[in-house]
Amino acid sequence: MTTETPARATEPVTGIWKYVPAPNLDVVRRWAWASVIANIGIVITGGLVRLTGSGLGCPTWPRCTEESYVPHGELGIHGAIEFGNRLLGFVVAAIAIGTWIAVMRYRPRRTDLRRLATAAALGVPLQAIIGGISVRMALNPWVVSAHFLVSMVIITLTVAMLRRSRTSPYPHTPPVVRALATFCVAAVWITVVLGTVVTGSGPHAGDPDVPRTGFDEVTISQLHAHAVFLLLGISVALVIATRITATSRTLRKMAAWLLAMELIQGAVGFIQYFTGLPILAVILHMAFAAILIALVTAVYGERGTPAT
Repeated sequence: MTTETPARATEPVTGIWKYVPAPNLDVVRRWAWASVIANIGIVITGGLVRLTGSGLGCPTWPRCTEESYVPHGELGIHGAIEFGNRLLGFVVAAIAIGTWIAVMRYRPRRTDLRRLATAAALGVPLQAIIGGISVRMALNPWVVSAHFLVSMVIITLTVAMLRRSRTSPYPHTPPVVRALATFCVAAVWITVVLGTVVTGSGPHAGDPDVPRTGFDEVTISQLHAHAVFLLLGISVALVIATRITATSRTLRKMAAWLLAMELIQGAVGFIQYFTGLPILAVILHMAFAAILIALVTAVYGERGTPAT
């Protein structure tokens, strides 16, 4: 482990940052963890909004109705569910701001952490704007997909920040493991993007009168399944490669967790497909997709430096 105190003590702190308590990396990591959890949480509540047909529970944006920012009794449970998801957005924003402040105040300055924290913080208002556009456009499936994918990007940024806020050196990793970790990232993102197209073509639109993408559900679901099988193949190869080459114990564990999550996610996907898309299965599938993005980002971040 390296020590942080001398470098932090010798670097001057100027401007408003003099009035902010100096955090250590443990504090930065806790804020990063909070950001990851909050963004996974809003993915789940966003799924609940769609699956309960509450996407237009608040029929306008930024107000809930033309007259009020909060729902009234006539909107019923759908208005309450949609408004609750909007309120959680403020919690996510508060955590993003707290994370950004902690990273900006940390000394010595970490440009990599600052960039990640800034991008994640800016992603929150972008997410709110896209959510507003989706309501204004009566839940256009492509806009709703973008809304979901921005959350995936924010989760990626916050997990990357979490992995980089470490004090131990990164291990040296063989090229084959580094390459497979990179391929896993690409395969996960292809799978998730295709998953949003499947959802946009299926029955869970967020409101009974919302149009769909127009793609054939069976065809697009099969394409999504092919991407899943490709991802599983790459992940199995990654797990094997981490076992037969000189890689860190952490990377071996993470690769195994990644494969296990893919198998669980695949099982849930098949269950929901063959049982008529029950709400609980679909919510689990969305939550596991967010966790899968977090895991593959952690694997990529742990792949270390090229072995010499």
